[in-house]
Formats: sequence, C-alpha cells, structure tokens
Amino acid sequence: MPSFLYYTDLDDSNYHLNLLDTDNREYQIHNDKALETVYRVDVGDNQVPPSKDTGMFRNWDNDFPLYLEKQYPLSVSSDFGDQLNYLRNTVPNYTAPEVVYLTARSYGMNATEDYNVTWNFEVDSNFTYMVRLHFCEFDYHINNEGDRVFQIFIDDTLAEQNADVIRWSGGNRVPVYRDYAVTMYHQEGSSQIERVNLTIKLQRAPNSTYTVYSDVTLNGIEMFKISDSNNNLAGLYPIKHVVLSPKQLPTQQSKLKRSTIVMVFVVGLSCLLLAFVMGIIVFQKRRRRLESHLEMEASSWKTKKEGSSALPSHLCRYFRIAEIRAATNNFEDIFMIGVGGFGNVYKGYIDEVTPVAIKRLKSGSRQGVNEFLNEIELLSQLRHIHLVSLIGYCNDDAEMILIYDFMQRGTLRENLYGSNNEPLRWNKRLEILLGAARGLHYLHTGAKHNIIHRDVKSTNILLDEKWVAKVSDFGLSKVGPMGISNSHISTMVKGSIGYLDPECYLRHRLTLKSDVYSFGVVLLEVLCARPPLDHSLDTKNVSLVAMFKRCYDEGVIIEEMVDPFIKDSMTSECLKCYCEMVLSCLHEDGNQRMSMSEVVGTLEFMLELVMNEEEDKKFDESDVCFTNSSDDYGSHTSELSTISTI
Repeated sequence: MPSFLYYTDLDDSNYHLNLLDTDNREYQIHNDKALETVYRVDVGDNQVPPSKDTGMFRNWDNDFPLYLEKQYPLSVSSDFGDQLNYLRNTVPNYTAPEVVYLTARSYGMNATEDYNVTWNFEVDSNFTYMVRLHFCEFDYHINNEGDRVFQIFIDDTLAEQNADVIRWSGGNRVPVYRDYAVTMYHQEGSSQIERVNLTIKLQRAPNSTYTVYSDVTLNGIEMFKISDSNNNLAGLYPIKHVVLSPKQLPTQQSKLKRSTIVMVFVVGLSCLLLAFVMGIIVFQKRRRRLESHLEMEASSWKTKKEGSSALPSHLCRYFRIAEIRAATNNFEDIFMIGVGGFGNVYKGYIDEVTPVAIKRLKSGSRQGVNEFLNEIELLSQLRHIHLVSLIGYCNDDAEMILIYDFMQRGTLRENLYGSNNEPLRWNKRLEILLGAARGLHYLHTGAKHNIIHRDVKSTNILLDEKWVAKVSDFGLSKVGPMGISNSHISTMVKGSIGYLDPECYLRHRLTLKSDVYSFGVVLLEVLCARPPLDHSLDTKNVSLVAMFKRCYDEGVIIEEMVDPFIKDSMTSECLKCYCEMVLSCLHEDGNQRMSMSEVVGTLEFMLELVMNEEEDKKFDESDVCFTNSSDDYGSHTSELSTISTI
C-alpha cells in the first residue's frame, strides 16, 4: 500500500483533513496510528470484489440495501467505454477502481421532491473516524464550476456548505476525494463503548446558493477507525441480551461472581482454541513446504540460489494440477493463446467464472526452475495497476505453471504489427506507453528494492479490455544495485535480441538504465510499427535502432520510418519531442540516458499536448474562434512534409 494513500503526507501542502467539531481544526493521521477499515462502499452499483481493485485487493460493498437509508435516488452509470482523466494528477490512479468513479447516486436532473440522500453506518463510540468521500463528475451536463453545488453533512455536522466537484477536480471525468475526521461520542456522554450511528447526508444547496442543477452526487465511501491515545482499536464485544423475570434476577454479588467465572471460562477456552488453530496452521504450512520440497527434488528441480525462501503461498494462490487441467480441458489446443520461451500459454477459467492466462513450462524450455521461482517471489509481492497480477502457481505432478490475470487485448506488438488488429491511433499508443513506463518506474523506484526487469519488449507489455498497459514476464528480473556506491550489478547477458542494452552486452554490467534502453526500442516499435530486427530488409535497415539513427541524421524520419497510419495525426513539435526522448533512451552511455521517471514525465507532457491539439481541431471544425492563452504549448498546425527542424 502506498505510504500516503490514507496517512497524512506532511509534504503535500494541498492536502487538508479537518476534524468536524466546533473549532473545525486541522487533523493529521501519522503512521504511529493504526487504521481499521470499517466500511468501503461503491455507491450506485454492484459490489467490486478484491480481484477488480487497483492491486490492493480491497473489497467495495454495494451501498444498497445495507447502508443507503432509502432508494429514492437514481443509480447512474457512465457510458461504457469512457475513461477517466488522471493527467491532472488530482488523485493517483490506484486510489479507487475505475468503476467506483464511473458510478454514482444523485437525485436525478428532473427530481422535484426535496429530501436528503442518507447513508447510515454503525460504529463504535469514543473513537475518531476518517471518512473519505470519492467524487467524479461524469455527466456530460456538468463541466463548469457552479453547475452542481450541494451540501454534505457527516454525523449531522455541516462538512461542506458549497460542495462543487468540478471546483475540486478541475474538470469532467477527473477523480477526486475529500477526507474528514469525526469523533463519535456516546449519546449520553458515557465513556463506555456503545454502537452508535454515523450518517452521511447529501442535501441540495439552499435557494441562496447559485447552482445550475439543484442536485447532489457521490461515487464512493471509505471509513476508517483511528486508534485512540492508548493505541487501542478494540470495540464493543457483542452481548446477547436475555430478559429475566423478577424471580430469576440474580443478586448483585452473585451476578458479579457468575460474570467472573464466565469471563475466566471464556478467556481460557478462547486461548485453547486459538492455540489449537495456530497449531493446525503451522502444521499445514510445514507439511505443504515439505511436500513442495520433496516434489521438486523428485523432479530434479534444484535451485542454485543460496538461502532461497519457500514459495510465498500466503501471497498468491497455490493450485493443484487437477484444477489447472479442469480449467484448460487438459491443456486442449483450442485454449492455447500464445507460445513463448517459457512454454505455451492457455486461456482458462478458475472457479468457473474468472478468466486467467495459464503459462505452462514446456519440456526443454530455455527458462527453468530459477526463473519460475524468481517470478513467483518477485511478482507475488508487487501490486501496481501497470503490472500484470500473479494470481497463483502450480508445481504439482512435475509441472511448473504460472497463473495471471487474463489480458483480453493481448500484447502491444500484435496491436502494432503482425496481426489483423486495427491499427492504434497515436493518442492511444501514447497512453499505452505511458502506462508501461509507469509500471517500469514503479519497479525502479516504488518497490521495496530497485528491480531491473531485464526483458522489456513489446510482447511483454499486455493490454486489458480497457487498453490499460501492464508489464509482464518477470522470470529474468533481478534486484538492482543497493546504495549510492553500487551503480550496477555484474551478471550474465540475458534478454531478447534486438532489445539488449549494448553496454550490458559488452561489459556484463546491468543497471536500471538497461531497462530504459530496451524501452527505447519499444518506443521505436510504436512509432514505426515494425520489429526491432527485420532480416527481410537490406543490411543497413535490418536494425530498427540503426535505421532510426541514420534517418534522424538525414532528416527523413517522417518519409522513411513513421507508421503511415499515424503520420497525419502527428505535428512536427510532437514528433521532435518524441525523437529526442528515443535518442536519450538509446544513448550508448547508460549514464546519459533518461531515467524512467523522466520518460514518464515526457510521455505525460506529450499526451497532454496531443489532447490539446485534438481539442483545438474540434473547435476549428465547429468554426469557434478563440484566443490561445499565454501558456499554450505552441502552434499545432505545422506541416508534416519535412522534419528538418529535428
């Protein structure tokens, strides 16, 4: 979980969390506090299971009928195919699943009845709670500040007098959230913990407030209990109440004695039960590890890594071979969706409903048990929206099998060339590259240790049904250099021909910039829609990298290299920026290359540039006159017939 997803980031001057009391003073949640997830709700749609979360396996309940007081409001959903806009950096894209931000509840534009939209949540008294409300305006009517203004009450306290999602987020389809802290007291002022009701109410703005649409909206709710001054989170123990007749009522002394005996008995029984359960768990884990060890020895699977840990079954699911055979109809060819160096890849369904990709090691594979264990140990501990999620593995019956989330749209390469797929538009290609770059940036800087992917290529960038790019295949990955004094690690040369970092190939020195070089080759594939090596061409054009450098020097990138399908949609300014980024990534001296962080920043700038260009074209087609602001990126009407400015 990212460090400041829920805790207060003191370096973020734009983040504010107020305690809803008489002073409405600022409140901070430091990491010496524990947070207990009390409720997590997707408003206006069905439950979002952990497998559909952004990589953190959170469960989002449906708000009705458990929490919504009465289903007066209309459930509204965004049109299918719409995507959120994260370019404004209002919130990170892992904050909540996209479906949470694309579903909501409101009055409905034509509602005439006046009422509060209310959610009720039972919580323990005498604790402070953090309430996070998620918003995203996706209704095409709502585009400007003042279009929809409303009020928010939490525990009957006015939290927002003029709630305006567009003002908070900056635009339509831009996610945003607001955090509030509220202390729940016992209704009679007692220090004893009781269950009390925490309400969230949305109310239309009063007549004195200007708003185009007298309506409300909310997309999601998260609620966390914050540990108290005694570092305590313990709530009310559920007690079953029994009504006794006067004759059955015990005396105060006998009641106390009986309560003490019952408490001692319950505590003792609970300790025995806990010890018994823990013993079973430890026994099962040890037996499973022993069975796995014996199976691997029997199959002559021996790792050469000293001190290699057992397979992390607690981080991903362990499958028996019978489950895999059932999911693929005994590896029937009709279910095969790909072939790689590791082996065949099949599409299957686990638990009869969840589609998965099943990668099975073939006999005589170039990759063996070390790569198999390496991918499990690394990927099972990594969770990011732009990394393929490892669901589980199988090493049963002399089989080595990995099970991943199924990526419906396949690899980036087959969406560029070598298939019958419709060519990708230029802005879509940039979005895919940005996603992949963010995944690699996370490996380089966001994980516990620096991780070098070591096999970045277009076939290892997969696309889900919404065209979200996810980096895959971590069999060759290595933990990167540790500390400032170590800038590289010495290793054998591994990877794919055409993508290998020449510095690593010649000196056997692997660095984070080795991945940057490989990604530079992917950038060229996306621009030119051809493989890194094409032996059907004449000698000087076999290598895509060599051809690019020659054409760049000669100023003929557009004429000889750019994919004709996207040629007309690129401006010279955009192409110049892209080519400079490629040249930096492909620099022979690794120290002179961009970092993945800089690659991400450049792609974000270019995508923003392309979006601005498309908006300009729409206005031009509508004959709408406007004046460019002083911070525009520049003219977007340059001719593409030459590239002499590069």
